[in-house]
Amino acid sequence: MDTHIFSALAEPHRLSIVELLRGGPLTVGEIAERLDLRQPQASKHLRILLEAGLLEVEAVANRRNYRLRREPFRELDAWLKPYLNLWNERFDNLDIYLQKLQAKNHPPDSHS
Repeated sequence: MDTHIFSALAEPHRLSIVELLRGGPLTVGEIAERLDLRQPQASKHLRILLEAGLLEVEAVANRRNYRLRREPFRELDAWLKPYLNLWNERFDNLDIYLQKLQAKNHPPDSHS
């Protein structure tokens, strides 16, 4: 797993940019406006996200549209999957344990 991805996403404004771009491509001006940033700040964050491989940019006339790349997020998902499976297994085991405890403390009524 490329640690540049984690470094890029660790900064709150960059994470917000990624969240914004989930809705589709945007220009630096649109990103700056929606996040209440100055355009040079937004450009700096976009450059870092580009360098980390999270974004791609497409020039259309005099506009540059930024969009998310799928590959790094698939890679991130694949890296996280074993941890998710581990936690799900642990929560399942905890649930089973709690059900057994509850059954032990509250036996079913034997009135018939």
